[in-house]
Amino acid sequence: MASLSRVLRVAATCPRGRAAWNLGLQPLATEARPTTEKSVPYQRTLKEEAQGASVVPQGPSQPLPSTANVVVIGGGSLGCQTLYHLAKLGVGGAVLLERERLTSGTTWHTAGLLWQLRPSDVEVELLAHTRQVVSRDLEEETGLHTGWIQNGGLFIASNQQRLNEYKRLMSLGKAYGIESHVLSPAETKSLYPLMNVDDLYGTLYVPQDGTMDPAGTCTTLTRAAVARGAQVIENCAVTGIRVRTDDFGVRRVAAVETEHGSIQTPCVVNCAGVWASKVGRMAGVKVPLVAMHHAYVVTERIEGIQNMPNVRDHDASVYLRLQGDALSVGGYEANPIFWEEVSDKFAFGLFDLDWDVFTQHIEGAINRVPVLEKTGIKSTVCGPESFTPDHKPLMGEAPELRGFFLGCGFNSAGMMLGGGCGQELAHWIVHGRPEKDMYSYDIRRFHHSLTDHTRWIRERSHESYAKNYSVVFPHDEPLAGRNMRRDPLHEELLGQGCVFQERQGWERPGWFNPQETAQVLDYDYYGAYGNQAHKDYTYSRLLGDEYTFDFPPHHHMIQKECLACRGAAAVFNMSYFGKFYLLGVDARKAADWLFSADVNRPPGSTVYTCMLNQRGGTESDLTVSRLAPGTQASPLVPAFEGDCYYLAVGGAVAQHNWSHINTVLQDQEFRCQLMDSSEDLGMLSIQGPASRDILQDVLDADLSNEAFPFSTHQLVRAAGHLVRAIRLSFVGELGWELHVPRASCLPVYRAVMAAGARHGLVNAGYRAIDSLSIEKGYRHWHADLRPDDSPLEAGLAFTCKLKTSVPFLGREALEKQRATGLRRRLICLTVEEEVPMFGLEAIWRNGQVVGHVRRADFGFTVNKTIAYGYIRDPSGGPVSLDFVKNGEYALERMGVTYAAQVHLKSPFDPDNKRVKGIY
Repeated sequence: MASLSRVLRVAATCPRGRAAWNLGLQPLATEARPTTEKSVPYQRTLKEEAQGASVVPQGPSQPLPSTANVVVIGGGSLGCQTLYHLAKLGVGGAVLLERERLTSGTTWHTAGLLWQLRPSDVEVELLAHTRQVVSRDLEEETGLHTGWIQNGGLFIASNQQRLNEYKRLMSLGKAYGIESHVLSPAETKSLYPLMNVDDLYGTLYVPQDGTMDPAGTCTTLTRAAVARGAQVIENCAVTGIRVRTDDFGVRRVAAVETEHGSIQTPCVVNCAGVWASKVGRMAGVKVPLVAMHHAYVVTERIEGIQNMPNVRDHDASVYLRLQGDALSVGGYEANPIFWEEVSDKFAFGLFDLDWDVFTQHIEGAINRVPVLEKTGIKSTVCGPESFTPDHKPLMGEAPELRGFFLGCGFNSAGMMLGGGCGQELAHWIVHGRPEKDMYSYDIRRFHHSLTDHTRWIRERSHESYAKNYSVVFPHDEPLAGRNMRRDPLHEELLGQGCVFQERQGWERPGWFNPQETAQVLDYDYYGAYGNQAHKDYTYSRLLGDEYTFDFPPHHHMIQKECLACRGAAAVFNMSYFGKFYLLGVDARKAADWLFSADVNRPPGSTVYTCMLNQRGGTESDLTVSRLAPGTQASPLVPAFEGDCYYLAVGGAVAQHNWSHINTVLQDQEFRCQLMDSSEDLGMLSIQGPASRDILQDVLDADLSNEAFPFSTHQLVRAAGHLVRAIRLSFVGELGWELHVPRASCLPVYRAVMAAGARHGLVNAGYRAIDSLSIEKGYRHWHADLRPDDSPLEAGLAFTCKLKTSVPFLGREALEKQRATGLRRRLICLTVEEEVPMFGLEAIWRNGQVVGHVRRADFGFTVNKTIAYGYIRDPSGGPVSLDFVKNGEYALERMGVTYAAQVHLKSPFDPDNKRVKGIY
């Protein structure tokens, strides 16, 4: 068999379609041709199960039950893990349906790597659970070995930025007790003698990483689940999902249909991998993923490779998995092959390996482990994998259909994340919510206009594949799938130097660079597939400046926006915010139940509140304004009977809010509706000491404290246009929000800018909001406030009407938490040194790690780094205010600790004078 170096040489010199023939290997694939005639590392799975299983169609491996509490579709990693965890939670009558045999789709050929450290605290927790299940729990429970091998993991850094990323991961690992070491090149060579370390800056070594055997793991999972009463039925393809509509017009799952009969069930879990989109279409559910080829090769025996760690060389985009006395070599390329027509007949199959695509990984592999140059190739593996638009799995209940859950789109990480995600999905089904914060995986994170937009899904999924091994920087933005949703001020702000961010398809202002225009261009696929890569691309160049763990070159420009807001005034375009109306006969009952604060104040009032889940976790923070009926329906005052509330929610989480509210309305059977006016209304926020003087020239209203108090709203005219003005602040200043009908946005904005010219008014973006809000201690949902954080833990007890007798969702959980004491608490820390921090830094208290930073930024007004994170008492007791105060703190950034000061109030304007107009 040919060596890797010969493959590389021949592929580089031969015409397409010739290289592999000359080497005596498999022919190049000019199209996607599945075949099972391959030599692969999982001989038992392929030979014993594929042969015979795929030749003659068989009936179901056992009779179908007539009913089931839950039906899991798909017998891969996620399906087996979900079934196992459902059984552990005591769910009787859970059934797994597999169209062929277990693992026959993607799971059987996966590399099975498990790396414990990722740049996400939630993923670290999910990975820890997977590791526990495969390395300990299953063997203790069943007496069977899953095939877990703990040989360690080694991340390669061939530049300083990559090493910095690894140092960040090491610091985060300390908060979770994960052993890791940053090694020098010499130490790396001692650990892995066959490695070339001449070009290394260092490595990250995690001794307890390892590999899983797909067949062994899934077999053991299903045996354990069956022992607890679950059923596994193979050779039974699903042909349809039957749906019923209840008395309130809500679509719900009724049954699963197969060629061999149907199963009545209220709950279906779509774990069908690359086939998940088809299963979704059966139920009228959009599943935004694409199928791509992913490949690796298995080498011949390598002397001295035994017991070496698995390797990820991110900068070469290649991984090296220990395969006994050989290596599996794979990677992620910029031009992956899309599987355009996903076949229902594909089982235990592989594609022909396209060497033109794959050879780009060989040079990096040989550079890292030079012995590979003379090593032969034993087998090739090229199979289908599913990828999603943001490189995160698709999980949770579909907003289109109650009882239809997703557990798919795992971006080549289904084995790694399977245990943690299977557990959370089971909790989601049984208890209505996962235990951890799964928002990043929740299908409701995508706006409904995007989930069936073919071009957007394809572009973004390609970029997520191509950037799979890229450094994860704090302020990265996608280049794919842009300009999907633009507000009326887009072109105006673009001309003034706006550098946009993308959230939920919206283009929102990030920061302003008046020296040049930064238009976001159509996606160029990084020059792949015959596309011409953009040249002199201003936006891409400015984004590249963000690829740092230091302050970016435009740090001073964000500073100017912040200081202008504190010293004079700034205007923030927040038009991408979600803007909903809750109205109807039961609107007041719904508001009492939905919102933690008392929003039933007189019309004209605005209340900052949270929405909670049953466990007391925070599903959202938002403002709710009670409206008075109008004489004529308009975008600012809809026609309604009974009560009506205007809800303003963060645009990045608008779809999540929409889905959460509708789910609660359905579950409680409230006779009211939720109207979405997000596209009909824009939103301008004018903040700063001069905001009153500026707006007094624009609005036909008295803006004095007496006439227009804080946290109230009025319908007023701005430059002749009717708007809703709300006196609120997200940055801790005197200010107003103007909620403006779409057609009036541009003239109102221009009138505000003209009036502000003599007062020093500037445009400002969300980077400034991040800095200004953290100075003031305002919480950001999904940063320092998440569905697994309660308002009490987050210091937001004032948003909860616990002093009243009014019941609300999550109240019982909060009362129990208050009675037993808080086991963790969000604290504010500042560092005197001007050092950049972004989150994930370890928090030290009295020489012990007690937590990690959720969100950090530089406060330009206080001239300090500010960080927020949750801490625990290592003894396991409640975290009292005395515990917080009586400690010496430090923050660890990239292995270096910095002394930190703790604050019980916000470090800027702790007495809230400025929002009251007191300067």
